[in-house]
Amino acid sequence: MLNSPASPDGVSVIMVIYHTGKILFDSIRDALSDAAVHELVLVDNGSPPEVETQLQTLAAANPRVRLIQGHGNIGFGRAVNLGTTAAHQPWLVVLNPDASPKAGTITKLIAATQGQPRPCIVGARVLNTDGSEQRGARRGEVTPVTTLVSLLRLERFVQGLEGFELHHHDKPLPDAPMAVPTISGACFAISKADFDKLGGFDPEFFLHVEDVDLCWRARKMGGTVLFHPHAEVVHEGHTSYVAPTFVEWNKGKGLVYFFNKRADTLWRKLYVWALGPLILLVSVLRSVLRPRLKRED
Repeated sequence: MLNSPASPDGVSVIMVIYHTGKILFDSIRDALSDAAVHELVLVDNGSPPEVETQLQTLAAANPRVRLIQGHGNIGFGRAVNLGTTAAHQPWLVVLNPDASPKAGTITKLIAATQGQPRPCIVGARVLNTDGSEQRGARRGEVTPVTTLVSLLRLERFVQGLEGFELHHHDKPLPDAPMAVPTISGACFAISKADFDKLGGFDPEFFLHVEDVDLCWRARKMGGTVLFHPHAEVVHEGHTSYVAPTFVEWNKGKGLVYFFNKRADTLWRKLYVWALGPLILLVSVLRSVLRPRLKRED
């Protein structure tokens, strides 16, 4: 393919693919329909042979599409890092392969970074297919306690725990982009320079929690994490043909690794040591309870 020439406001969308399912090409179409997207970097961690061929045909026919294949399933964070290394534009938007940005979303995300302390990450408002806001697009501080409250939905049953609820999707929508501790990795914007400054995603995370860690490190460096209420993306979710237990196990492992990484005192290390096994157990149990939890939401 021809390399897309870099421009000052050029955007490279990074999309990691792994047995995504039929929605993949809808998401690719919607991403390419945005004129702000100068380049779409597809990092294929694994697809059926017929999908691999379709992707190769697409990349050969569209000069804005850059396809990276043949490396196997290296995990989400490593794949994004690989994609950003190949990207030619100064702005990056990481987009899930089962997510479709609404018109103007990418432009709004990039615009919100202007004048902000760096490194700056701006997350989209992530919607369900029915238009309701998903959990996870704007989150508080991710700690062992807030994680357990959220995983077990304890705020529903124990009075006084409402303040420890991690997800803020049911709070009033702000009028403008607002600073939050954590946004969703399903769709966010960051400059290539800032992503490089942060060292990209920590490759120790295989699947999930790498976005939480990136936000924490950005804030720790004096940067900003913003939630954009008017930059919307519809995220279907759970479209990949991957066992839920595998997903939740990696989420639990990622959380424990993240908490250990943050533990800078003996008390915090003991705190993580005590709660870590419980977080892993609850994460795995969620793979069994997920259908019920989705019905309740």
